[in-house]
Amino acid sequence: MTRVLMIPTARPTFAVDVAAERAAAARKLVEDLGGEVLGPTALVMNDDDVAAAQHFLDEDYDVILHVCASFCDAGPAQQLYANVTSPVVAWAFHEPGPVGDRLWLNSMCGANLIAHALVRDGKDVRLVYGDPGEAGVREALEGLLAGRYPSKAALPGMQGPVADNDVAAAALTTLGNQAIGAIGEAPTGFTPSQYDGDLLERLFGLDVITLDLEAMFDDIEQTPDDERAHELDAAMEWQPSLASSGADNLKAFAAVTTSLRDWQEKTGVAALAVRCWPEFPTKLHVCVCSSMSRLADEGIATQCERDVYGAVTMLLMQALGSGPTYLVDTVDLDAERNIVRFWHCGAAATKLAADPQDATQALHCNRRIGVAGNFALKTGPVVAARLTEDPGTGGLRLLIASGESIPAPNRFQGNTADVLMGADATSFVHSLVSGGFPHHTVLAWTDVRPGLRAVARHLSLPVIEF
Repeated sequence: MTRVLMIPTARPTFAVDVAAERAAAARKLVEDLGGEVLGPTALVMNDDDVAAAQHFLDEDYDVILHVCASFCDAGPAQQLYANVTSPVVAWAFHEPGPVGDRLWLNSMCGANLIAHALVRDGKDVRLVYGDPGEAGVREALEGLLAGRYPSKAALPGMQGPVADNDVAAAALTTLGNQAIGAIGEAPTGFTPSQYDGDLLERLFGLDVITLDLEAMFDDIEQTPDDERAHELDAAMEWQPSLASSGADNLKAFAAVTTSLRDWQEKTGVAALAVRCWPEFPTKLHVCVCSSMSRLADEGIATQCERDVYGAVTMLLMQALGSGPTYLVDTVDLDAERNIVRFWHCGAAATKLAADPQDATQALHCNRRIGVAGNFALKTGPVVAARLTEDPGTGGLRLLIASGESIPAPNRFQGNTADVLMGADATSFVHSLVSGGFPHHTVLAWTDVRPGLRAVARHLSLPVIEF
């Protein structure tokens, strides 16, 4: 009998009851298929749970199956599998909630984030995607129990024309005159939010100016009442839906916006990478999403989760003429329609709304406090790109994908784009995991791919393009 270690992780800010049901169904399916399943039966959601599960790793298994019952950062997986040499198979589920509701699980994004950390640590990660009742999932698990791991396709290289070198040189000159503001540290377990400042200076001439989160909080709390009132009046003109958002913290939202803008103007940074949680909602009782959206509408590239490499990607795309861009998670796959859904929780520039006149501001989808955008992203051709670590080399590589953002209701609270992919959507999603790419990519609605290829060639960066 095949011995299977199954560890289900989750986070309490998601639909824990649904996550537990999916995890139990996953375990039962593997047992019904003849696997001997070991590991915790309850969801692993905190440090004590991880410590309690650690002893299971003292034994040998034929298969390690990490069930992403809901989103979870990479910390538990890194700790649990630190000494594992066999492949780790991440199992991610479809989103169960109705159209327009929040992401109940965000399971795919969790698998993506975990895989980035593990691949960077030298591990081999594969993906099973789908719910326990799906035929394709059953077939994948039958193969796994028979010793056949999900495929790890070769990553595709550069796919199209390359702009002239002077285009690359001009973009790099622009970046060399810019700086990124990084506020706070990388969130725990978010390896894509870590960065090498020396590498960025060497490749792009970019400086990263840092600010301690507590210093930002002190500035926010000291914002005078008249400045809060002035900013709130201006924000109400910017998006009148703030008045009906249900938020009881609009003065705090105004103070956050004012402080971020003031620091940006003082430092002259072109991008703001902000540790947006957990401290903003837990300590200040405010979500920073709409403040970042407002600044993005003013021409400042903004990134949540203090994602500095995401900031570099945005600045590069904008230097190539992309216009406004948005940092997104990959959260859902509709394989039959070849659609990938890109999403984040409400920091998109309202200029990027499918209908900019109806770029609703509302309560945050998970935290249920103000303020975050809740509107679908604009339609049309899109490019997704990401500069990220090149495992084993100490350098960077460039991920590029493209497709068509199609008309659709806002699938998940926040900002969603339904993208009909130009390449095979299933291969793209599996490659994100097995290739160890970040959970964040950057969407642009202008085709800057020739310029991106030119910059990559100029800097000798590997290109992976779908």
